[in-house]
Formats: sequence, structure tokens, C-alpha cells
Amino acid sequence: MTMANAVQDYARTLTLRSPAHYRVGPFTVRHNPGWELKYANYAIPDRDAEPTADNVAALVEAFRARERLPRLEFLPAWAPAVEPALLAAGFSVENRAPLLACGRDDLRTPNPVKGLHITVPATEAEFTDTARVQHQGFGGEGEPEPGMTDWLRAAAAGDGVAALAVLDGAPAGAGGCSVPVDGLSELAGLAVAAPFRRRGVGAALTAWLTERALDQGCRTVWLEPGDPDVERIYASVGYRRIGEKLNISLEPA
Repeated sequence: MTMANAVQDYARTLTLRSPAHYRVGPFTVRHNPGWELKYANYAIPDRDAEPTADNVAALVEAFRARERLPRLEFLPAWAPAVEPALLAAGFSVENRAPLLACGRDDLRTPNPVKGLHITVPATEAEFTDTARVQHQGFGGEGEPEPGMTDWLRAAAAGDGVAALAVLDGAPAGAGGCSVPVDGLSELAGLAVAAPFRRRGVGAALTAWLTERALDQGCRTVWLEPGDPDVERIYASVGYRRIGEKLNISLEPA
């Protein structure tokens, strides 16, 4: 199995383990009841799935019944017949995002950031600070939803990783690595607070999270960068492209 397909299998396995997941035809849906963020609610097709128009319609109805945006994340090569079926139903491609991965031999130490302190959040205030940095770093307003804090707590308490970076006495960055499956873990939700960007915090957090996940038994950490500038940060600490993921959704009429 290629590394890209291993990552897709990982994502599907983790979705099947999530407590609120459900099945619709050849799709498994990751549903977060307490977290409306579209990136936390999406479907993954079965490998080599060939969905009918009725399958797609049922999937859309299931999302809308739960007040979520009908959305999928998957590697096109994993199930080549799925994208045409979705496009025929009116779905639009959000983007084709590169997948990056890093192993022990690839990881590089970035330049140190003077005064930066990175730790695993432990107190309620630290988890709130971590979730707030993520929420606002990805364009959210106000306070984060409970589901974001719950994800961080689960990562910190289990075999995953959660991190809070503090600089100049203030929360400067946050991120986490999900629970590993077959030696793979996803680095997700990495965000740097606006006043601290372009100071090396993102690279330092990436390296810290990756090393901690590898130290806990992972063989490879993977991620999906948000844009080319962010991809360059990940590349600077050793991440390399392994494939491409399709993000596709159906906006309300």
C-alpha cells in the first residue's frame, strides 16, 4: 500500500472509531455533534466505491438532517468513481490539497525562538487558551465550540498530542496530533496567533509536535497544509508531499 493510501485508510479507520460516526451507502461520515466546523464533519467513501445518484442524495439528506454542510474529504485515487458522481449532483471542489508526511529520518530542527515555551495543556485555562488560538487562527470569532476543546483533551489524555506555545507571556500557538493508527498520526489544527506570526512559532510547534508523536511510537506523521506559504513552513522541518486530497462540498441552494 502506498503511503497516500495508508493515510486514507488511517482517516477512514479513525472515523469508524469516532463515537458519533454513521454510515450512508458506501460512505462513512465523521460527525461532531458539538462542533459545527466543516473540517470536523465530513464523509469518506469506501475504497473503490461506485455510488449511485440515490446514494449521494441519501448522503446529502443525512448531512442536512444533522444541520451540517454536505462535505467529503478523500484521495481521488482511493475511489475514482466518487468525484464524478458528486459533481453530477452539484457538488463543488473546494480545493485539491497536498498531503505531506514526515518520519524520524526526515525531521529537522528549526531555528530556536527566544523565549518560546511549548507544553502539553493540563489545566482548564490552558485547554481553553489552546482551543481559542486554534479557533481564531482559522478565522473564527468569539469563543471556540466545545468540540474543539474536547478533541484537544482526548489527544492529550490518550496516545495523541496536544500543544500550547507561549511567548511573551501570551498564548502564541497551538496544535495537536491525533491518536495513532498502525504507526500513523495526523498533525492537525496548527495555528499561530496573529501577533506572533512570522517569528518561527509555526515551525517550532510543528517540529515539537512531530517529535513527540514519533517518540510515542509513531513511524510517520502526516498533515494537510492550508496554503503554499504554510507548506513551506512544514517543508522546512522535513515534511514532503506524498499525494493529493480532494475536499468537496455542496453549498445550500
